[in-house]
Amino acid sequence: MANPGTPLIAVLLDRSGSMATIKKDMEAGFAALIAKQAELPGTALVTLSQFDTHYEDVFPPIPASEVTGLNLQPRGLTALLDALGRFVTEIRDELHRAETMHADTGPDKVIVVVITDGHENASNTWTVEGVRDLVSGQQDNHGWEFVFLGANLDAVEVGRDLGFHADRSLTYSADPDGVEDAMELLSDYVERSRSTPGSPTGFSADDRRRAIGEQD
Repeated sequence: MANPGTPLIAVLLDRSGSMATIKKDMEAGFAALIAKQAELPGTALVTLSQFDTHYEDVFPPIPASEVTGLNLQPRGLTALLDALGRFVTEIRDELHRAETMHADTGPDKVIVVVITDGHENASNTWTVEGVRDLVSGQQDNHGWEFVFLGANLDAVEVGRDLGFHADRSLTYSADPDGVEDAMELLSDYVERSRSTPGSPTGFSADDRRRAIGEQD
């Protein structure tokens, strides 16, 4: 049985070299996201992994109130497929182990967030098809939610290839305003998800315009 009001927000963040131009903006946006989630009712758990050519588990699931911040050190290439395949597999397997050992523990909702600023260009283990099957399986069979934020690409198209729903994929501008707006929109989505039974509303047309700097 899951713990009511205890979502797991699992963030997979691109730290490839091109992220250097928005390093400080992403750090600030991440801090704002976590602060907002820590203020909401319930106990949100947050886990973070980063990737470039290599993959790093930054911290395991901990209460949002205990997250101290993000230290983004851009480098390397963008092994998105390998990172996403590993990230989802590790979370799935760890939750299964925890459920087997302690049936009354575990999050009541899993929200996987992927943030990148460019296309896949360095994976050698996972394929698009493999990742899509993995993501779709967790969405369809276990009710996980997957959110994809991408700059310098069509996030809806790339997200769809990876199994993400179109209304949960958002293209943002790789500049200070774009990052700030995208992270605020992400936080709003997570808040809706936490407060709405079933499937929450995804990103709107206005959200999409805002994230790429085309507000009226």
